[in-house]
Amino acid sequence: MDRDAKIFVAGHRGLVGSAIERNLLARGFRQIVTRTRSQLDLRDGLAVLEFFRQEQFDYVFLAAAKVGGIVANRDMPGEFIRDNLFIQMSVIDAAYRTSVKKLLFLGSSCIYPKLAPQPLKEEYLLTGELEPTNEAYAVAKIAGIKMCQAYNRQFGTTFISAMPTNLYGPRDNFDPQTSHVLPALIRKMHEAKENGSPFVEVWGSGRPRREFLHADDLADACAHLMEVYEEGDIVNIGTGEDLTIRELAELVRAAVGYAGELRFNPDLPDGTPRKLLDCSKMERLGWQAKIPLQAGIASTYRWFLKNIAAKSEERRILL
Repeated sequence: MDRDAKIFVAGHRGLVGSAIERNLLARGFRQIVTRTRSQLDLRDGLAVLEFFRQEQFDYVFLAAAKVGGIVANRDMPGEFIRDNLFIQMSVIDAAYRTSVKKLLFLGSSCIYPKLAPQPLKEEYLLTGELEPTNEAYAVAKIAGIKMCQAYNRQFGTTFISAMPTNLYGPRDNFDPQTSHVLPALIRKMHEAKENGSPFVEVWGSGRPRREFLHADDLADACAHLMEVYEEGDIVNIGTGEDLTIRELAELVRAAVGYAGELRFNPDLPDGTPRKLLDCSKMERLGWQAKIPLQAGIASTYRWFLKNIAAKSEERRILL
């Protein structure tokens, strides 16, 4: 990509989009365009098309999405499938109609069947039933993948799709009810430490295994793909290593400095038993993750203290 290329980062205020913007700026790109949700509703196809026609982008990173953990996916499946389908359809179609050189669509590892062999290879897509707790979100993401592939076949576009594993990092959602497991644990354990609570409840049995990738690593991988990859087949992005939720909770407890007990509640859903990505394709393309999980959790907690906990304390004092 030419450093003067005009680039749209959709979802720049989120965990992934903000990391992509930081990475592109560090690489020397000078024309990065962003819009907040109040400035442009990406679900509005006509507004998005007009925006693309005015700006004439060279490249697009589609990192905007409605995301959440098990609770949010369970309670709001209609919103998850509706909003994500609208966002994807609006942006992908506008990119085609305005001759964008290349678009990167970000999917999710939840697109793979619940009981697929481990580690998960790209060819396992659509070979079995999805995990019920996030089926609506997964179906929307699969539709985005297939839309990119269909446009490539019919219209000659270069729309690529990357499938990241579980993500964490600065600007994550730390709400214990709607976030993913790692930021939810950070928030729970921080508040338990501050309140002197003797225990923290952790959803599920603690036995499921998960892989975690720092958002800055994902951003670097996405920029790398934009430079070197032009095929329609999906590409996994992860670390190639996983751990149990119990082991994750212990790492978070150490980073937060919480001394209380961890109580696992097996009456609450575990989700998929294991979700580890086969990242050999990405390695062949010349990229590997660099940020160790323990260091990533520690830096994420520092960001939380500065940006979330500090603001919560300010509101408490004002009240």
